[in-house]
Amino acid sequence: MRSEPLAWPPVSAQAASLLEEAADLLVLHRDFAAAVERCEAGCDSLSTGTGTGPESSAEVKCSLCVVGIQALAEMNRWREVLSWVLQYYHVPEHLPPKVLELCILLYSKVREPQVMLEVGSSWLRDQTNKSLPEYSSLLELYLLHVLLPLGRFEGAEELVRGCDVFDSEQQLAFLGTICESRCQWAQQEEMHSAAEEQQDAATETVLGNLSQKLLTMLTLLRRALRSMSSHFYLLPYKKMLLATFLLYLVVVRLDPASPTSLPFIYKLVQLFRQAWAAVFSPIHRPPIRD
Repeated sequence: MRSEPLAWPPVSAQAASLLEEAADLLVLHRDFAAAVERCEAGCDSLSTGTGTGPESSAEVKCSLCVVGIQALAEMNRWREVLSWVLQYYHVPEHLPPKVLELCILLYSKVREPQVMLEVGSSWLRDQTNKSLPEYSSLLELYLLHVLLPLGRFEGAEELVRGCDVFDSEQQLAFLGTICESRCQWAQQEEMHSAAEEQQDAATETVLGNLSQKLLTMLTLLRRALRSMSSHFYLLPYKKMLLATFLLYLVVVRLDPASPTSLPFIYKLVQLFRQAWAAVFSPIHRPPIRD
């Protein structure tokens, strides 16, 4: 005999239909945005319902959130997951175990376990949640994927010692895991400090070499500027000015074709020759006298 389909209440039936559509959009069509829309519509329909069939409605709501979380993660919108879920459950203590597990794994995978630090702690402290069969597995998940990666070793030890769902052997095993993780954390800190010291020493060495090279370049530049200044200081400025003035007289005031202009032109040529010889001749320093 074939089993008859479950008789969902009207509101739950509508949410279940939206859940089926969202699952098809997520898996078959890979239309993640549309899948999130169907999940939101289903959760909203459950929130506005009359409250009939609370157990079935809770299951459908949890499944809708699971599909919505997966769709948001596929769109790389994982930062919105926790706030998106809490808008339907309002407080962390009311999160279903499956939803909390998925959130812990998601934020651990993206290396943001601190997001679930307070959420997981609030859920584990709730007395109602301690009676759930999933409590021990979620405590272990929270311990390994949230507290230990964040270096919260004291909090992890207090959580294990104060937990009633673990027997003595399980407590010893978890305490050993915490101790091992603490040692690995200390080794990584030492290696990180040593690497930073080496990097600082290498940076100081490079800066020292650059400073020495810069000082050498500045010294050479000063010598070059001093040589150029001494060279230009020896240039016959008076003769150059006089030659320029005579050239002005010849070109503007005098007629080069006139016989009276020849002495001035001759003298101008002589001055230019002397200036040329002074500029391009080697520079001889004057002898040092006692």
